Order: sequence, then structure tokens, then C-alpha cells
Amino acid sequence: MIDSILEEYASNYSAPESLILTKLFRETNLKLINPRMLSGSMQGLFLKMISCMISPKQILEIGTFTGYSAICLTEGLQKGGILHTIDINAELETMARHYFEEAGINDKINFYIGDALTIIPTINEVFDLVFIDGDKEEYINYYELILPKVRKGGFILADNVLWNGKVLNETKPNDKDTKAIKQFNEFILHDDRVENLLLPFRDGLMIMRKL
Repeated sequence: MIDSILEEYASNYSAPESLILTKLFRETNLKLINPRMLSGSMQGLFLKMISCMISPKQILEIGTFTGYSAICLTEGLQKGGILHTIDINAELETMARHYFEEAGINDKINFYIGDALTIIPTINEVFDLVFIDGDKEEYINYYELILPKVRKGGFILADNVLWNGKVLNETKPNDKDTKAIKQFNEFILHDDRVENLLLPFRDGLMIMRKL
């Protein structure tokens, strides 16, 4: 995580978000209790850049929220490509679908509502890119389900792996999320099936390339 002044400078010298994303950002902040769960302009642009670099045919996203990151990830899809996005909160579906329609990407989205651990095994695709941003306690379980479905050389991104800096501190007994994030980071570091980079960007992004 970088100094807030430097972060603002970086944002000022990066491409601005689209009008649709600005509108989605504002509505999320006005209507929802935890708007920080939304990716935001800098991370959204990063996801777009990664997607455009890889030019994926199949993307999996765990944790749709209001659809901001999904819209960004679809930017790099090949013609005929699909983003499969999963969220457990059915109450957010209408809002996310509204913005998918407004962004003109309905034909690029397969939207699933339910438990990702149950849904992932039913998606019979080989993924070029995966973005994990769901239940922190399930990160390792998501990863183990996903990895066999990722092509060799494909990428997995996991969000919030610095967990607001809590990974540096002694974990309180009742802090299950921090404990889970620490375990995930340790697990990935020693997993010889992937090469990884923990990027200190926003709340931390773990980037993994399948070997």
C-alpha cells in the first residue's frame, strides 16, 4: 500500500474511468453499506489492462458485487469471449444486470447467483484469467477448485491479500478473515504449481501464473 498522496498523484496521471463506471461508483456509494468492496477506478483500470494484455477467451470472477470489476474485465475479451461472474448476494443482481446492460456487455456475461464453491464445478470451461474477490475464508478452497480449470500460462488474481495491513500484525483469535488471508498468502508462496507476485496495490493483489 502506498502513501495516499502518491496514490492520488498516480490516479491523476492515469486514464479516467468511463461515465458508466463513474455512475456505478456513485450509486454503489449512495445505496450500499460497504461500498469499499467495489474495485474503484485504479484497480478497475488495472483489471482492464491485464485483461487486454491477456486477451482472454474465458474469464471467471468470484464476487460480482455491483458489477464494476466485471465491466472492466470484459474490456479485453476476445470476440465471442465470456466472463463468468458469481455472487452469493441475490439482492445485488438487479443493479449489476442494469449496468451490464447499460455497458452493452450482456452477451459477454454469464451471471450466477449462489455459492461459488458449488457453482464453479458446474462451469465446464478452461479459463485464461480468474479474479478472486469473494469470501476471504474460502480463498484456498476457491483456488483449489479453480486451478485445474486454468490453462497452462493462465493467470489468477486474488484481491485484498494485504487486508488493510492486518497481515503484518498478530491475528486476534476471532479474526477469521485475517487468518484466512495469511494462510492463503503462505499457501501460494509455497505452491510450485504457480509463480506468484504479491503486488502492494490498493489492498494488495496476488498475481499467480499457472506453470
